[in-house]
Amino acid sequence: MKAVRLTAAQALVRFLNQQVVEFDGREEKLFKGVFTIFGHGNVLGLGQALEENPGDLEVYQGRNEQGMGQASVAFAKQKHRKQIMACTSSVGPGSANLVTAAATASANNIPVLLLPGDTFATRQPDPVLQQVEHDHDLTITTNDAFRAVSKYWDRINRPEQLMTAMLNAMRVLTDPAGTGAVTIAFPQDVQGEVYDFPEYFFQKRVHRIERRVPTPSDLKDAVDRIKGKKKPMIICGGGVRYSEAADALKRFAETFHIPYGETQAGKSAVENDHAYNLGGIGVTGNRAANRIAKEADLVIGVGTRYTDFTTSSKQLFQNPEVDFLTINVSEYHASKLDAVKVVADAKLALTALEAELKKIRYRSGYTDEIQSAKEAWKTELNRLHRVQYKDEGFQPEIAGHRDEVLPEFAETYQSGLTQTEVIGEVNRLIDEDAIIVGASGSLPGDLQRMWESRRPNTYHMEYGYSCMGYEISGALGVKMAEPDKEVYAMAGDGSYLLLHSELVTSLQEGKKINVLLFDNAGFGCINNLQMGNGMGSFGTEFRYRHPETGRLDGRFMNIDFARSAAGYGVKTYRVSTLEELRSAVEDAKTQTVSTLIDIKVLPKTMTDGYESWWHVGVAAVSNNPQVQEAYRNKENNLKKARKY
Repeated sequence: MKAVRLTAAQALVRFLNQQVVEFDGREEKLFKGVFTIFGHGNVLGLGQALEENPGDLEVYQGRNEQGMGQASVAFAKQKHRKQIMACTSSVGPGSANLVTAAATASANNIPVLLLPGDTFATRQPDPVLQQVEHDHDLTITTNDAFRAVSKYWDRINRPEQLMTAMLNAMRVLTDPAGTGAVTIAFPQDVQGEVYDFPEYFFQKRVHRIERRVPTPSDLKDAVDRIKGKKKPMIICGGGVRYSEAADALKRFAETFHIPYGETQAGKSAVENDHAYNLGGIGVTGNRAANRIAKEADLVIGVGTRYTDFTTSSKQLFQNPEVDFLTINVSEYHASKLDAVKVVADAKLALTALEAELKKIRYRSGYTDEIQSAKEAWKTELNRLHRVQYKDEGFQPEIAGHRDEVLPEFAETYQSGLTQTEVIGEVNRLIDEDAIIVGASGSLPGDLQRMWESRRPNTYHMEYGYSCMGYEISGALGVKMAEPDKEVYAMAGDGSYLLLHSELVTSLQEGKKINVLLFDNAGFGCINNLQMGNGMGSFGTEFRYRHPETGRLDGRFMNIDFARSAAGYGVKTYRVSTLEELRSAVEDAKTQTVSTLIDIKVLPKTMTDGYESWWHVGVAAVSNNPQVQEAYRNKENNLKKARKY
């Protein structure tokens, strides 16, 4: 047996270079590169290996461990999980920062390989710098926090353990049904230890992502469930995109006259103007999809996890005869809502089911409901695009607002822009093939409802974890995946303040991204939530502490985000009118460096509701009559919702 004498870290780098994915006959290197932030826990191990012989791996320098992890998640998501990144951090705070990105990856079933340094396996320098000690269990380190947010977790305490650890890591990273974050904790002393690795460990490994074929019995069950239904509806989930099943979905909808709504992950699998595409569904959905959903007698979920927002806390589907049918490569997700399940690849399942339904000449019973719902929503969408602060009879969309906030904001920021008119204008201004990226706050709701995707795969929303700070890091990852397209991060001021450091990485790498920063002086989404459920505005607006009340209810803070970003070398703009917005967007297109457009938008001017409900915790006891009313409303809606 031939052996190769390498350190454990060098062996890992060599192994990663030999991993290949095959999908529909196409081969591609699995790992594009490695994001790094070096510290004492990884720089002399993995760092040395990457410096001396990185192979085909590109090495990227992150600025924040969470940021580089989120960029890696976005890269893999935009690549439809066919190519991925690895991330390495030092032990302790470096690895702890990476935990949030691991959770984002696993919640969304997006593959990413995390390689945090760990404390010494020998325990000779014990406690090593940045080690958290546990007197009841000396095996626990910061990296044990990854166990709860990883799909596979391992710790390599001896060099030879690398082999079984990495083979299992590849199994999970290339499993469409069970992928997510894979964490390999790597003690810093073990990284530098030498071992005679068998040469066959470094052979080229082709990981074939197979399309799981639906079984005849599953197809029969599906046909039996569909054939008596008059008003079926499809939910288009992220699995449609990852399976590249958009054409199969369109053909299925057209053949059987069945409309479909989009989840956040499924949106832009098909362009918005397709005749059967109703747009976003659920809590952040629009009126067209939600009205059809309420009357549907069959819900056909394709590649969806049936998240709380998608089902409107299981209250959306009100037809007493409603049943569920799910096509999903994951048996776990396919089994939700007591659905008849077809555990298979979305493209193959839709194609096979189409053939079976043609045999019985199935067609839904819809007449003009689909077209009418789409036309009614188009009218509402046009209204949202035109809503302006100075219009006669202007009313904010969100209940529970304070009337004095809007004029105070307008005076402070010298802006009367509404969020819905800005979104409509941006949708019109940017290129059809440009990609927008979002994750948190009020923007995901507005965008799922309002954004019209004119080309496939141009809407990139992380909403499985709805992680603040994903937007800018995610935009970088998307740009790395699609370098020839313009990429726009749609971020609120709260999310921008949380994490925008990978703007610097975008400049370093020459990967131009555009940040559209919606500044409404606070955590606007949660402010809406508290005020819409009877509370006052409490700790969610960006205000100075008032010297008399002692609370955070003084005047608004006025932050110049454009000036701060300009210090990095970003091309910046400050916008408070539609004319300034148009000029800024058009000029940003001509730039070769990353841009930031600081847009001052009035609070409470986003969208809301559209016949959906969201189950949130409301105080059962309160002296506030409005909170009491919110609690009664919650209890009444719970009576309409499915129990599980």
